Amino acid sequence: MLDIQTHMDFVGQAKAERWSRLIITFFGVIGLIYGGIVQQFSQTVYILGVGFLISSLITIPPWPFYRNNPLKWQKPVITEQKSQTGDSSDEGKAKKKDK
Repeated sequence: MLDIQTHMDFVGQAKAERWSRLIITFFGVIGLIYGGIVQQFSQTVYILGVGFLISSLITIPPWPFYRNNPLKWQKPVITEQKSQTGDSSDEGKAKKKDK
């Protein structure tokens, strides 16, 4: 099968959020200025929509530059396993103490 990565690290998520805010704000300001010049609010909405699409294409997929800081997982700790019984209720524990 294809080995497609589907995750971002925490630093990558912060970068994606920052980029999306910057792109949408930039296109919103440009759209507002242009819409004011041509006196058409629909042009403002169209430009903002284009900014949203561009922002989505840049920030939603987990591009490789969003995965530069992987998490360092701890090594597993081996512990003793407790014996498991079929009865885990308080009555079962009381019966075992009586015996």
